[in-house]
Amino acid sequence: MIEKFNVLMSAFNQERMITVYLPMSYDESTKRYPVLYMHDGQNVFEDQGAIKGVSLRLKDYLDENKVDIIVVAIDLNPEGEERFNEYCPWVTGKIAEKILGHRSSSGGKGEQYLDFIVNELKPLIDRNYRTLENHTSMAGISLGGLITTYAACRYPDIFKRIAALSPGFYRNQEEIEVFVKNSDLSTVERVYIDFGTNEITDDQELNNQFTDMIQSVYEILKSKIEDTRYVTIVNGEHNYTSFKKRIPAVIDYLFSDI
Repeated sequence: MIEKFNVLMSAFNQERMITVYLPMSYDESTKRYPVLYMHDGQNVFEDQGAIKGVSLRLKDYLDENKVDIIVVAIDLNPEGEERFNEYCPWVTGKIAEKILGHRSSSGGKGEQYLDFIVNELKPLIDRNYRTLENHTSMAGISLGGLITTYAACRYPDIFKRIAALSPGFYRNQEEIEVFVKNSDLSTVERVYIDFGTNEITDDQELNNQFTDMIQSVYEILKSKIEDTRYVTIVNGEHNYTSFKKRIPAVIDYLFSDI
């Protein structure tokens, strides 16, 4: 079952569409459920309304496999550079500028975006739905993977299980490495990261460079967290046709114990 509603984001003084997936057993029981927060909400559940018309089709997978979790998807802001701004905790770094080939002032609103999730959205979800308040996870794709990793470091007592598919660490590579190194992640339980061998289809050298940067962050996480998983997606590309194939393994890894 899918429910949709707008929530005011105080820091940005704007409303944002929130989509909540409730498991098939929700109305038939009184049990409480783990919650997974996801970014790029238009592309999470159904192809209808998805940007470029392809989504993860996560609703179908969860229904067909009767997965007992609640999923909360937050729509991205499609205006200008706002997705970059909200999903990047810091302004675009020097490594990213070298890759992009130009200077960029985008980024830096990630903390405000995350503050909305932690202090406005999560309390609302916990009040209105039968959640397990202490069993909260987060997953994101590309830059959504960057803000997800930042969230685990910033609020490790809340986001104890995370998944970053093809994370766009490069935008804040310098800062995220230092931030992960300096974070106490003793309460984080599981981390999943992946990257495809064909994400940047026309530049294998750059694809290898991205792989190295992602693995650099992963190795720091691995040194701090016992249960981690890095997956090389053979022929994996940076699009939702590819991400859709990966999401079942991600859900299975994060919630294999429920």
